[in-house]
Amino acid sequence: MARTPAIMILGTGSNVGKSLIVAGLCRLFADRGLKVRPFKPQNMSNNAAATAHGEIGRAQALQARAARIAPHVDMNPVLLKPESETGSQIILQGRVAGHLASGDFARRGDFLPQVLESFARLSADADLVLVEGAGSPAETNLRARDIANLGFARAADVPAILIGDIDRGGVIASLVGSHAVLDAADRAMIRGFAVNRFRGEVALFADGVETIRQATGWPCLGVVPWFADAARLPAEDGLDLRSLAAKPGAAIKIAVPILPGIANFDDLDPLKLEPAIDLVLVPRGQALPGDADLVILPGSKTTLRDLATLRAEGWDIDILGHRRRGGHIMGLCGGYQMLGRMVRDPLGLEGPAGEAPGLGLLDVETVLEGEKTVREVDLLHVASASAGRAYEIHLGRTDGPDRDRAPFRVGDRPEGAASPDGRVVGSYLHGLFASDAVRAACLASILGTTLPSALGYDSDVEATLDRLAAHLERHLDIETLLALAQSRCAHD
Repeated sequence: MARTPAIMILGTGSNVGKSLIVAGLCRLFADRGLKVRPFKPQNMSNNAAATAHGEIGRAQALQARAARIAPHVDMNPVLLKPESETGSQIILQGRVAGHLASGDFARRGDFLPQVLESFARLSADADLVLVEGAGSPAETNLRARDIANLGFARAADVPAILIGDIDRGGVIASLVGSHAVLDAADRAMIRGFAVNRFRGEVALFADGVETIRQATGWPCLGVVPWFADAARLPAEDGLDLRSLAAKPGAAIKIAVPILPGIANFDDLDPLKLEPAIDLVLVPRGQALPGDADLVILPGSKTTLRDLATLRAEGWDIDILGHRRRGGHIMGLCGGYQMLGRMVRDPLGLEGPAGEAPGLGLLDVETVLEGEKTVREVDLLHVASASAGRAYEIHLGRTDGPDRDRAPFRVGDRPEGAASPDGRVVGSYLHGLFASDAVRAACLASILGTTLPSALGYDSDVEATLDRLAAHLERHLDIETLLALAQSRCAHD
């Protein structure tokens, strides 16, 4: 069988821009008429997307969108969702497949057959596969059972390029150092390098490019200037949970406590972009602002642990005080569970088995049990009859009297819960705020005021992907990149 052209985008570390470069290239090549498929052998993130057949990392969902195709579990066959500092839930080809302790790293190599199987299926219906690595390929202590970087590249015979991030400093050392520590066979898989996030006049880095080229023998495929609009695209990496610039004079202030197990925090992205909203991300060690109009408790991969952290930080006191002052509170997924009277995890599905009282702001209780719910849904915001799309990724069930005032409907079933006065609401639905009509209606019903908005979120994401593709086309050697991808076909 003829091979499909493919190229792997590696990085000198996490958060150097691999995901967005792949997304931009997906859009660029899709607009040239190619059937492009994104692929990431192994991802580690609590920001997951629901597909028709299970979960994948949200970065791959964005890349699929950029390629103008539906996301599929084969695009990210291994997803590790951290549950603690020492363990992760394993999602294998979209489905829960157990737990992985940090000391069991070697087990990840056992997943290589499934990774190659997914890659083969994806390749069979593609003109081009764009593969994203994870972290750095130069972590030699992890190389023996690697399936995320050069271990995959060699197993699938996919050539790679290495991306360095100049904005964080040390890009020459990181690229040259990566070359120095790789063994000869791994080094041979890397066919070039690029420098990302350059600020200033690119010509001033010509000597730096030459230094890297001479030290490594790799050609430079481009120096990519800083792309300021990257912040307008959905985030996946926890490093993106940084303080946002305040918006003096904004109509609405929304406070979000950042808990250790936060999941699907891209729920916040549309709110971040709303000109009328001042979104305040509150790190541990700081109190929730007393002048917030709305407090949002986001999703959590470890609800009981995050509930304990919330109390340890004193945020429960802040939230209860906010409620007494007439403030509004919204819980999403794990945050919804925390708002109830009790959360029980009798089987230890998210950590040690146990239970804990919730904040008691909704008359519901949650039991974590049974199969994980993973699905995309059509929703209706009951109060406004506004329709939209969302997705669910959660364990267990939530029941109680406040479910009788569910703020949403999914098909024929009520979804979520609300307090008698409507000031506290909870829902299992992720992606609510990406729908302009639902976002406006939901916030209006919570806050009692119409949100002044000029944001069309989906159209903004599409336009940003178009600009990203054009940006990469100007600053990367796209024809050489494509030729490298096609070079693996010569090995048939």
